[in-house]
Amino acid sequence: MMCTVCGCSGDGAKIEGEGHHHHHDHDHDHDHDHHHDHGHHHHHGDHRHHDHDHPHSHPHTHDYGQGPARAHVAGLSQTRMVEIEQGILAVNDGLARRNREFLAAGAQFALNFLSSPGSGKTTLLVETLKRLHGRLPVAVIEGDQQTSNDADRIRAAGAPAIQVNTGKGCHLDADMVRRALEALAPPEGGIVFIENVGNLVCPSGFDLGEARRVTLVSVTEGEDKPLKYPDAFAGADVVLVTKADLLPHLDFDFERLVANITRVNPTAPILPVSCKGAAGIEPWLDWLLAARKDWIGDLAALAEAKARSLRQSLAAEPV
Repeated sequence: MMCTVCGCSGDGAKIEGEGHHHHHDHDHDHDHDHHHDHGHHHHHGDHRHHDHDHPHSHPHTHDYGQGPARAHVAGLSQTRMVEIEQGILAVNDGLARRNREFLAAGAQFALNFLSSPGSGKTTLLVETLKRLHGRLPVAVIEGDQQTSNDADRIRAAGAPAIQVNTGKGCHLDADMVRRALEALAPPEGGIVFIENVGNLVCPSGFDLGEARRVTLVSVTEGEDKPLKYPDAFAGADVVLVTKADLLPHLDFDFERLVANITRVNPTAPILPVSCKGAAGIEPWLDWLLAARKDWIGDLAALAEAKARSLRQSLAAEPV
C-alpha cells in the first residue's frame, strides 16, 4: 500500500470545530507526488533490472504489486517496505480500537464509506439522512482534501457534520476520526456515517474504528473496478452499485460487475441503488438497519459474556 510505505499521513489535517490545528513533528525524508488515482509514474533510466530481453515496441506490463509489500519505492527493499507499513498500521490500528470502544460505549453504529470520486457518496448520504429523519439520531464525518462543500450539503439536510480536510493526505486515518468524534460529539444510540476521501486505494488499508465498511461503485465507472482495486472491495461488508437509474442508457454489463466483485469478495451483498428513478435506495436502507440490529445484538452478547466471565472469576475466588 503506497501511502503506508511512503508515510503520507494526516499531519496537515484540519478538523472543523477544533480550537487549533494539530501539527506533528514528523520529518519526511522523501519527495513524492500523490496522484490520487494512484497510477504512480516510475521512470526507469536503466533497464538492467528487468528480467527480460525484448524490444519495447509492443505493450507490456510492469507489475510492481507482486512482492511482499505489494508496492514499489525506489531505494527501499521489499522487506524494509513491509516493516514501514507494519509500523504505520500498528499505530493506526491501536487508535482504531479506541475509536471502536468509544463508539460501542455510546451504542453508535459507525460506517466507513469508500469509493472513487464522483460515485455519489454524498448524494446517497443526503437521501439516507432524509429517510432516517425522526427515526434515529445521525451524525456525519466528511473527508476531503479541501473545501467544506460536502459537510455543508449534509448540514443543509438537517444532520450534524464535521468536515475533515486532509490537505495532501489521500485518506482518513483513525486519529483524524478520533479528533472529529471529539468535535462532533455524536448522539448516543445513533448512526455515524464516515465519508472517506474519494480514492479506491489508500483508504482501504486504514481501519477507522467503524463497525461496517461500505464500498460504492457507480455504473459509469466500468465493470473492472473491483479487479483493478481489489482491496477496496475485498474489505467491504456491502457493495452499493450507484446511479443504477442510468443502466438503460449505458453500455454496461451489470452481471459482469457482479462477477468481478464476487471474485474478490464472495460474501458481501451487492445492491443496485439510485437516488433517482425506480431503483431507489430501499435495499440499502434495509441492509443498513439490519446490520445495525445485528451489531447491537453482538454488543449485548459481548457484554453478557464479559459479565459471565466476571461472575465465574468471583465464584472461583477463595472465601
